[in-house]
Amino acid sequence: MKKHIALLAIVFFMTAAMALPPLAPGAGAETITLSYANFPPAPTFPCVQMERWKAEVEKRTGGQVKINTFPGGTLLGAKEMMDGVEAGQADIGNLCMAYQPGRFLITNATSLPLGIPNARVGSMVLWDLYEKYQPEAFAKVKVLAMFTTAPANIMSKVPVRSLEDIQGLDLRASGGAAQILKAWGANQVGMPMSATPEALQKGVVQGLFSSLEVMKDLKFAETCKYVTLTDTVIYPFAVVMNMDRYNALPDDVKKVMEDLRVEQSLWTGEYMDEHVEKAVAWSKQTHQVEFIQLSPEEQAKWNQRLDPIVEQWIQDHAAKGIPAKAIVEDIRALIQKYSQ
Repeated sequence: MKKHIALLAIVFFMTAAMALPPLAPGAGAETITLSYANFPPAPTFPCVQMERWKAEVEKRTGGQVKINTFPGGTLLGAKEMMDGVEAGQADIGNLCMAYQPGRFLITNATSLPLGIPNARVGSMVLWDLYEKYQPEAFAKVKVLAMFTTAPANIMSKVPVRSLEDIQGLDLRASGGAAQILKAWGANQVGMPMSATPEALQKGVVQGLFSSLEVMKDLKFAETCKYVTLTDTVIYPFAVVMNMDRYNALPDDVKKVMEDLRVEQSLWTGEYMDEHVEKAVAWSKQTHQVEFIQLSPEEQAKWNQRLDPIVEQWIQDHAAKGIPAKAIVEDIRALIQKYSQ
């Protein structure tokens, strides 16, 4: 009789268990909470891509991973990002490599005036360059994405219509853009983008040299009523994760992040290009910003000033044991590949 009752009990509990709804992905597993630091304000494209990556990871892990994002330098500043992630002050961080030109020697080669036409092409070129050379600068972190800005243009309080107009003009720039401004005769002033709005208001700088989404994102169209179109030089970015924190993740979570690496890089480049188009239209319509197109003859004068920069970079970096000429040739070939 007791055996009969026990058998009925087993059948009852098995039937009840089968009637329960299936567990959601990640249910029953301990939630993994990660911190993601970023340095520019929340509306800017590096933070938009951060929020997109967060949403995709949380969705694809079925809620097993929760990511807390910290824009605007609230967890780590622009120049502290790499060291902070390596030290575990943040699990993940987004950094602009141009802010540390002596550290990211290989990937910063994408900042040379080599004719990267847009952020989509730039992002794919940068990713392939990283994959091929596996730079030592990233050996202590897990790279989760790489992408670039759109090409830089001059945003200024005064019109710049010729090389004569730019002589001695105080313009904000960093990384590879700095030497380009110097070649043109401008006075390059180095500072993080987040410090530039105040510098413009106080007259510390008369403009900046960067991609045009900031005209809207950082409201530079309110003070910079002129844009001189040069479409020269991009800024490279990377998203990196603390290696110990990454290695401790379950394999299925690692796969989600691995699968997102190229996808996120491409998504960000394409988003950036679309966003620049919108920012240009907004600047014209809302603030009547004048966009100055150099004549072919004038553009040739500007370009001629840049020719020695690439050769000098090759010489300087070859002396450090870096295959500099091959890197430049690879970048040019990749630009052609992804521009088709």
